[in-house]
Amino acid sequence: MSSRIFTPVIRSTRLNARVASRSLGAAPRRFLNTETAPSLYAAHARVVGARVGHVDGDDLKVDLTMAKALGGKGDAGKTNPEELFAAGYGACFQSAMNAVAPSVGVKMPSKPEDSVVETTVHLVGSMKDLDMGLRVEIKVKVRGLDKEDLDKVVSKARQVCPYSRATKDNVYTTISVEKVE
Repeated sequence: MSSRIFTPVIRSTRLNARVASRSLGAAPRRFLNTETAPSLYAAHARVVGARVGHVDGDDLKVDLTMAKALGGKGDAGKTNPEELFAAGYGACFQSAMNAVAPSVGVKMPSKPEDSVVETTVHLVGSMKDLDMGLRVEIKVKVRGLDKEDLDKVVSKARQVCPYSRATKDNVYTTISVEKVE
């Protein structure tokens, strides 16, 4: 059985200052060895035709279209990888919020419509240079919680959400919270 040692690499002072400023007050980073951790669930998708094709999964059948903003047709009733990522990240983050709330002494609302996560995924960079990445904005809107409790839930959710952990220090992500009356 092989073991891995994780050694941080110092790339530049400017990069480290940026990363450090984003993680002030955050809990220490956990290292889960995703190579050897037991699989809790596996999702499979088969894509044919890239951004203008079709996706088949165990319980998924989705037609894809190139967004109009990227020069495609933006066909009604079809989606694209960024929308799928936004949906997955939003659902995962909201599930993480619900899971961590009791651990920080907060009771989440019981009505689904009283807790909403809106996720916007931006494809950024240059298509011409094939130098692209993602930027994510998450808006959390919860009815019945004070801002302090909501901030505690969101902070803890960011630490445990698999999407947040996978994108940490790689995808610039902002999270805003809004108490709904």
